[in-house]
Amino acid sequence: MVGDHEEWAARAACRTADPDELFVEGAAQNAAKAVCNGCPVRTECLAFALDRRIEYGIWGGATERERRALLRRRPTVTSWRLLLETARAEHGRQDAEPLEPGESSLRTG
Repeated sequence: MVGDHEEWAARAACRTADPDELFVEGAAQNAAKAVCNGCPVRTECLAFALDRRIEYGIWGGATERERRALLRRRPTVTSWRLLLETARAEHGRQDAEPLEPGESSLRTG
């Protein structure tokens, strides 16, 4: 699993950032979260933090408080990586396939 983290972390937008800038409190968190905008591995990063219950820092564009809220809302999730990657893939399919008139944007499969 560590090798997997190293693979995506090497492509992260924050790889050259000062780590102290990503472990901040209060209003400074907004600037830290901005580093994540457009990051190609944002999903992997967020899943990594959620699966490991990392308590501090900005991970995948989410603060500690935001991650705790996700964990509380979805206590039965056993793999955030699987959940988020599946959601990302589904979102990509929805973007690629135009909706038919009357079709819901929340497809069931």
